[in-house]
Amino acid sequence: MANSIILMSDEHNPFYSSVYGHSFVRTPNMERLAAEGTVYVNAYCPSPLCMPSRSAFVSGRRVHELQTYSNCNVGLRSDFPTYGKVLKDQGVHTVHIGKTHVYEAGERLGFSEIHCNKDHKKPGDTNFRRRPLAIRKNAAQRANEYGVKDNAFDGDLKVMDAALRWIKETAPNLRQPWCLAVHLTKPHFPHWNTQEYWDLYPQGGDLPRYGKEEESAKHPYARDLRTHFQTESFTEEQVRGLRRGYLGCVTFIDSQLGRLLDALEECGLRDSTNVIYTSDHGEMLGKFGMWWKCSLYEDSVRIPCIAAGPDFSAGKRVETPVDLHDVQASLFYAAGAARPDGWVGQPLQTIGERDPERVVFSEYHGHGTRSGAFMIRKGDWKLIHYAEAPHQLFHLREDPDELRNVFSLYPEKAAELEAELKRICSPELENEKA
Repeated sequence: MANSIILMSDEHNPFYSSVYGHSFVRTPNMERLAAEGTVYVNAYCPSPLCMPSRSAFVSGRRVHELQTYSNCNVGLRSDFPTYGKVLKDQGVHTVHIGKTHVYEAGERLGFSEIHCNKDHKKPGDTNFRRRPLAIRKNAAQRANEYGVKDNAFDGDLKVMDAALRWIKETAPNLRQPWCLAVHLTKPHFPHWNTQEYWDLYPQGGDLPRYGKEEESAKHPYARDLRTHFQTESFTEEQVRGLRRGYLGCVTFIDSQLGRLLDALEECGLRDSTNVIYTSDHGEMLGKFGMWWKCSLYEDSVRIPCIAAGPDFSAGKRVETPVDLHDVQASLFYAAGAARPDGWVGQPLQTIGERDPERVVFSEYHGHGTRSGAFMIRKGDWKLIHYAEAPHQLFHLREDPDELRNVFSLYPEKAAELEAELKRICSPELENEKA
């Protein structure tokens, strides 16, 4: 058996890290973790929005099963047991430190300990009207929220300091397996930096490679999101500033991962502890003129997933698609504990390097689009099924940036992935419920 640590950031597009191929962003501690362990190259979130994704992660259930469709937290069912409680009931000491933002308040999630929990105040986000499409009030002003602030990282530093104290003071004295989850809020917008991190990336104030002229940018749901967030009014200067700030936030998160790894080594816990770095969803960061998340395009729905420790092979890269449910299943595998029947996911430790038949699913029902959408990834192929717009099919090995919709060219492949979707849910019924 092994102990487990999950370090979950917020809104980290994995393509903005050296581990996943970015040419100059500095993430040496992610590289360090990757060298010691395994990189899951094609990792996805259950839904590209905070509360749906995090709720699915803690509960082991699909977003449509939870009916946690958006960031609005009024009237939700809260009787779903969390992995923290299920593991605790089997003798594992479970700890949550930092952001919660799920279907229930932190103190009622059933963990052995919870600290610095940041619950979303009710009613949460109510900007999810579909007809007519809600326009987020003052959304265009978000484009100014980047640059230097002395206190830019104070909240996350408080959380990480609490986690390091727990590792140093409590973990060495436990006589049972334990699982620690540390949830940081960066690199989530706004993209403020301290001066140290802002100065790292003057060249990071670049422009997205693919803009609004691309075919995928003209899809109705992409247009909806640009309208909802008023991103058409973002200036070139603002785009450059936001992208520069985002890189600084990514490197800040990397620094916190380094602090965590150092603390484990200092306490002699490194050889007995699995460490997994991941995030709750990605960030479009101006690609196709789109910002934030809320899309099933790769930059929004992909997440980093790097795992090291006694359960993981060093220097390995797994091509098989995985998701946050698999990450959660890994915690049970490490502790030798049983997951409840019906929970989704397979332990990362048991997933082969290249399985062309494995299916990963994501869905989106929240703000900024006219209706729901569903994603199936299988092998090199990805289907996005839209409830009220043309579907998209991408061959990601040939077209990793999703520039060419080949749905009409490969009807048999589209039908194959559509059948996989309908084995998971009825998209028509679930869209109607949402």
